[in-house]
Parts: sequence; structure tokens; C-alpha cells
Amino acid sequence: MSVLNAILLAILQGFTEFLPVSSSGHLVLAQELLNLHDPQLIVFDVFVHFGTLISVVFVFWKDILEMLRSFFHAFVTMHLKEEYKKTEYFRLGVAIIIGSIPAGVIGLIYRHQIEAAFTDPKLVAMNLVITGLILFLTRLTKPIEGKKIGPVSAIIIGCAQAVAILPGISRSGSTMSAALYLKTSPVQAARFSFLLSVPVIAGASLLEGYKLFKHGNTLGLMPLLVGIVVSAIAGYFAIKVLLKIMEKGKFSWFSFYCLTIGILGILFI
Repeated sequence: MSVLNAILLAILQGFTEFLPVSSSGHLVLAQELLNLHDPQLIVFDVFVHFGTLISVVFVFWKDILEMLRSFFHAFVTMHLKEEYKKTEYFRLGVAIIIGSIPAGVIGLIYRHQIEAAFTDPKLVAMNLVITGLILFLTRLTKPIEGKKIGPVSAIIIGCAQAVAILPGISRSGSTMSAALYLKTSPVQAARFSFLLSVPVIAGASLLEGYKLFKHGNTLGLMPLLVGIVVSAIAGYFAIKVLLKIMEKGKFSWFSFYCLTIGILGILFI
């Protein structure tokens, strides 16, 4: 893989990771258009996802720090129930842990089948159509102001994230849509979706990093490093853009883009 291809794919992934249009789906389609068919491209995909993880941490570092502080205090004092009742950040952290379980389980059990799905551009295009329909239906949701995401809501949103392991099904689109269907406010839905991405992306990055260390890679080190940096920068701007869009209630507009790209992909790929 050339550095130029790495930059192009990293920009694409960074922007589409948090916009609800499926970054993995766009990467598969772009790799097909660029005639990139190295079996280890999935390693590059994981590394650019790690770049977007950096952007989430950079934007939400205060939330992450407060959650870590609340967990440290709860386990030091061994007053977990009391901490859960009185501390919002502890409850948020618990919800994120619960919501991360489905994707972690599915990812480990069906890892090889999921990797195979990344080689099927036609499947990606069909999944983009599904993503478009999911996003369009959020127009029917009516959020309840102040509604929080509890354990039950977290597991439902987590299942949506697990489905989005398939390329073409947007992770951010599925999780935010699920939160909106549960009557969470748009801004809170986006915040939870971004924070929910941290454990899953971190886990996948560690797994692929171990495989890279053990077996080596055919892509070269420079494209991987460039991919991380560029996707982190692009991801930062994508988060800022999406938060503004969520504030204005225009989330469902992305459905038309996904439907268009998906239909074109079905017809011409």
C-alpha cells in the first residue's frame, strides 16, 4: 500500500467513522475502486479505527477522566451501590461496559465470518441501504428531555453496535438510532455512541496489534502510522460536525446519502 492510498483511506475512514454512513463500508468500496486487494487490509482498517479512537479520547477526555475517577473511588471504598446511586459518571461508565458486551462477544465468536464479509462489496452496498432505512426512521422518534441511558437501554444499544460489526451497517448510525428510538435526546445519543466506541475499538486494536507483532505485515509500517494520524485528525472534525448536526435535529438527512451510495453500489459494483 502506498502512503498516498493510506492518506486517502484514512481521511475517508476518519470522517465516516462518526458520521452515520458506515466507515467500514466506505473503506471496502474505496479499496475496491483503488484495486487494493491485500488480505491484510483489514489490519489497516483496524489501525485507522485506532486513529479515530484517539479523536474520541481527545474530544471527550473530561467525561472519560470523570468515569475513571468514579470507578476508582467506588472500588477503593467498596461502596459500588452508593456510587451508582449518587454519581452520574459511574452510571454512565456501567452503561458503557454493559453496552460493549454484545459486540465483544459477537466479534470473538464470528471473527472469521466477519472478516470474510469485508471482501464482498455487494453485501456492503446492500447493508448501506439498510443503514439508510434505519436512519430515515429516526424521523419518527420523539425524545424525552433529560432521559438517561440505563442498563436495559445500554444492552439494546450494545446489540445495535454488535450488528454494525458488518461492513455497511454504520456503528454510529445504529447506536445513535437505537438511542433515539429509546427516546434519548439527540446530543445524549451522540455522546453515548462516541464513548461506547472506545472499548470496542481499543479491544480490536489490541487484538490486531498482537497479530501484527506476531506475524508481521505486508503493508509496511509507514502507511499504518500515517493512517493513524490522518484518521485521528479527520475523526476530530467529524465529531464536531456531527454534534452540531444532532443539535439541529438533522440526523435523518444522512439516510438519503446511504440509500444513494448503497443503490449505486448494488447496480454498478
